[in-house]
Amino acid sequence: MSAAARVRKAAPETLRRSDVQDIIVTIAVALVLGMLAYELRIPPLVGFLGAGFLLHVLGAPAFEGLEQVSDLGVVLLLFTIGLKFDLRSLLQPEAYGTAALHMLTSVLVGAGTIGLSAVIGIVTLDGGLGTMGLLGFALSFSSTVLVVKVLEERSDDGSYYGQIAIAILVFQDLAAVAFITVAGEEPPSLWAFALVLLIPAAWVLRRILDRVGRGELLVLFGVVTALGPGYVAFESVGIHGDLGALAMGLLFATHPRSNELSKSLFSVKELFLVAFFVVIGLQAVPTWTDLALALILCVVLIPFNFLSFYLLGRLFGLRNRTSIRTSLALSNFSEFALIVVAVGVGNGVFAHNWLTVTALAVAISMIISSLANAYSLQVVARLDEILPEENEARLRPTDRPIDTGDAEVVVLGMGRIGRGAYERLVNRGGLSVIGIDNDHLLVGELKREKFNVLEGDATDHEFWHRLVVGGTARTVILAMAIHDSNTFALEQLRIAGFDGTIAAVVQRQDQASHFTDAGVHSVVNIYGGSGAAVADAAMRPPTGRGPGSDADHTGG
Repeated sequence: MSAAARVRKAAPETLRRSDVQDIIVTIAVALVLGMLAYELRIPPLVGFLGAGFLLHVLGAPAFEGLEQVSDLGVVLLLFTIGLKFDLRSLLQPEAYGTAALHMLTSVLVGAGTIGLSAVIGIVTLDGGLGTMGLLGFALSFSSTVLVVKVLEERSDDGSYYGQIAIAILVFQDLAAVAFITVAGEEPPSLWAFALVLLIPAAWVLRRILDRVGRGELLVLFGVVTALGPGYVAFESVGIHGDLGALAMGLLFATHPRSNELSKSLFSVKELFLVAFFVVIGLQAVPTWTDLALALILCVVLIPFNFLSFYLLGRLFGLRNRTSIRTSLALSNFSEFALIVVAVGVGNGVFAHNWLTVTALAVAISMIISSLANAYSLQVVARLDEILPEENEARLRPTDRPIDTGDAEVVVLGMGRIGRGAYERLVNRGGLSVIGIDNDHLLVGELKREKFNVLEGDATDHEFWHRLVVGGTARTVILAMAIHDSNTFALEQLRIAGFDGTIAAVVQRQDQASHFTDAGVHSVVNIYGGSGAAVADAAMRPPTGRGPGSDADHTGG
């Protein structure tokens, strides 16, 4: 008998079988309700929340380790947020100004709502204004997990409104972590100052990332980095580990492989986050009074949050569309509310039932927010029609219309292919060309080289609402590296009624066929003919210039 078989035989069979049954039941219920939500055209996470509620009603126990899996999903989520986050967003007044003013007003409105509920007898509240203020503070946060998941599903996490929403979440999370740290039984260790050593440590890890392969090695590197120098290092000195995961992601954000690392962790993170939403649903053990108060909080505070974020966005110079989309994303309650209330319950500030009320309110708000964001484009279009027009002079420069001016050709994507097309059109064709790319560093470099370029993300719906193509533009070149991005841009050009010439680059024959069928005038396969070119070079007689001379001559 093998060693593994002996271990299995020695293990308590009934316990092992029971654990497996609990795991299977939890996953199966989440799968069924997630699929049901998908078929109803609502986000699957609504089904996962419902799975938590159903499991609790049925008395099915959460399998051992479910909360740990949930926590790991949140850690990986925050790490990937950092990987894709532009730190410049934190320095923008529409981010820090909105975060600060919203938190202040939300605390006041939340405390007032809870106080009024106590006055009319819906809830019994001890502790006076301080207790009400702390509950209002707990409900002033938006859900980092939900918002980022919604943004990722729409590929809007890199958009302007997406980056502003994430920046606001970062400020909120910092406030929550600061409260949890201060309210904890022990203050952070003096060793917390040693966390500055993570900066040189990150330099070493970045060099390791240069050499890490792909596939499972890249996934393992990301998990170890998020958990080790991220979560564990911060937790060991008395600071919330989630902040450490975010900080480590930020330290890798400028690495050339940061986007690849984020994509490699996507499926793992998504799987673990299913546990997070199931756990949220399992938290609730409601009475009718608890449910009534949770509904009151949602009915009052969610519309207030939407209006507050919208008005503050307009105050800081955002367009109607940008403000509305940011508001829709952020109008929910955060998982941090549960942690803040749990700290209050542990310190004797709140009665225990407030944890149930908060869990219900968080779950209900997530359902409402998920449904609203599923139809965000329709909501934005409807509201944009009835809201007053913006004064362009008061808009933030990054949210103003993108005007191609008198350019005859627009190149979307200024990487190697786009840049080559730009230079040939200008130098040999004598045409007026403008390039557009979403890479801030690349745009800055090209501007220093006197290229006519603008920063913009052609995969963002809002980009196309800001784009003003001059009457002289008769040609658009789709030169982005990802085929889906070029496909999206083509769809938007068709919707806008562009009737000029469209050219596109592809990497495979099926992509070329797709564009040809879609009516693209010129399709170029960047690898087309490369095999023949290599064969021709191999059959040429030696020139005596040494190995590799033909490749050197034709490279680039």
